Amino acid sequence: MNHSTHVRIAGLGTYLPDAIVRNEELEKELGVPDGWIRIVSGVLERRRARGETTAQMAAAAVRNALRDAETELDEVELIIGACAASQQSIPCTAAFVQKELMAPAGKSACFDVDATCLSFLVALRLASLYIHSGQYRCVVIVSSEVTSFALNPLQPESAALFGDAAVAAVLKPSRGDESGAVGHSALSTFSSGAHLTEVRGGGTFRHPNDPRTTLEDNMFSMDGAAVLRLALETMPGFFKTFLEQAGSVREDYDVIIPHQASRRGLEFMRRALGLNKERMFINLERRGNCIAASIPLALAECRSAGRLQRGQRVLLIGTGAGLTLGALELIF
Repeated sequence: MNHSTHVRIAGLGTYLPDAIVRNEELEKELGVPDGWIRIVSGVLERRRARGETTAQMAAAAVRNALRDAETELDEVELIIGACAASQQSIPCTAAFVQKELMAPAGKSACFDVDATCLSFLVALRLASLYIHSGQYRCVVIVSSEVTSFALNPLQPESAALFGDAAVAAVLKPSRGDESGAVGHSALSTFSSGAHLTEVRGGGTFRHPNDPRTTLEDNMFSMDGAAVLRLALETMPGFFKTFLEQAGSVREDYDVIIPHQASRRGLEFMRRALGLNKERMFINLERRGNCIAASIPLALAECRSAGRLQRGQRVLLIGTGAGLTLGALELIF
């Protein structure tokens, strides 16, 4: 693995809200025909937060990850919030996570990264470089998404697609005979797609004091068909270059964890990139698209299902708003 850092995912933890929203309920709410959601999105059900905050969900996932890693909270030196939807604009969500955990004040640094659906990949690369450099020895990454508040019922295709979840990973140096490495990663952004997936409000463009700001500006908007067309144009070349730079071939990967974008998105990725269907892990039907939590949730559930073992070579791959393409390889 070229460009690898000897850093391992020492523990994974998840949090799923108790509330399950099935298609039958949502189809009535959105006014679409029976069976429409499964045909369009591939989702059967999704979890929805009912009062939990982004930070509360994140803290629950971090506690589970620390338990899995056999690591104490006071060992954590850095918390990276890797969420598409932050709890507030200011301060960073990671600071709220530290507070929710009641972690020792000042013992850990906190900041967020946002590459929407690819935030976990970006945070994983950054954390691995920090650890590889010796600056930190224990880093927590957490992706926590509460999507339902910003969905637009006038766009039923996206309103039915998303689910809520939180996932955390504990990263440490690989020592001795421990497996674990973060390998080559790549990101490419095609900003012709910048307005295809967006929330216009919340920043300086459609700010709260702007009389032009509408309710819809604070809702999620996506042109799924246009996103898919742009991905079709750009992803095959991106992936070819990624493999060449990594010195890898498709067959090298024991497990493939794609972003659970949608049924059509997953099928496109499999066919266009020539991925082995048997090696891909898909949880879209029961979880929906959990934005930044999508890839790490699939990673954690793949391990829980017994399909991911220590020492196996893993490919994480997907798309995010921007339009941004991303891929990262690791030895679990």
